[in-house]
Amino acid sequence: MAKSDSFFVRATVTATAGAYNQVAVDLGAYVDALGKSVLRIHNMSVQTFPSTPGSDWSIATGVTSNLSFQLTTQSQAAMVDVSDKSVIASGQLHISNTAGPAAGYTFLSDDADVLPQHYTNGYLIGVEQIYLAANTDPQLSTGTVGIILECTVETLTQNAAMALALSQQ
Repeated sequence: MAKSDSFFVRATVTATAGAYNQVAVDLGAYVDALGKSVLRIHNMSVQTFPSTPGSDWSIATGVTSNLSFQLTTQSQAAMVDVSDKSVIASGQLHISNTAGPAAGYTFLSDDADVLPQHYTNGYLIGVEQIYLAANTDPQLSTGTVGIILECTVETLTQNAAMALALSQQ
């Protein structure tokens, strides 16, 4: 199979206050180990928003909180760091309210710790499911993390198989 034209895979996960939530993203239509078909992620875009898009995050006065997310090739029970070879990307949104309720939140920052928006040679995926997860501190309102992955499908060559074996699991 030659390289395909790029297409987009989308997924969302709810970030419930104080809980770790994970959803499986089915890639079985694109990845076939026996047929040597693999997925290559070229770009990743992430959107984080409160339970209603366009609204503000709800956070109490004097509180700093985090919303963390990760995309992995294996199911996880909690957030993991980059030493875990299943991590494709991860990031955090930091929210702080030091000025009181009238001012809303006073600080909002996203830390894209392993979140390239563009992988130079793509990120090769050889599993039929990947996992999008989100975790928030108990002080933060429920929110959503959404991703858009720009992908292509290609035949697993010997070089690609070696790269896959070295980088994952």
